[in-house]
Amino acid sequence: MRAINLSNITWHRSSYSNSSGGECLEVSADLLGTADWRKSSYSNSDGGQCLEFAPNLPSLVPVRDSKDPSLGALLFTAGSWNTFVDSVKGDR
Repeated sequence: MRAINLSNITWHRSSYSNSSGGECLEVSADLLGTADWRKSSYSNSDGGQCLEFAPNLPSLVPVRDSKDPSLGALLFTAGSWNTFVDSVKGDR
């Protein structure tokens, strides 16, 4: 697992955090800006059915449609993504 520099990421306190300072959760709207997007080798060459993923975020694997990245990304834990990929490879 590679470390990434989180010092340039903007963190915001979640509206679900309580006001007394406990049970706080911070979220980042720009975390995916650090993603190193790569097109899947299973995407076809004519521009259709394209999937991009970013393998450089520790413990997370963001996945998006390369034809329209503005739609956002799905975030998977690394373990869940590995299970999915193993299942696809095994045609299960």
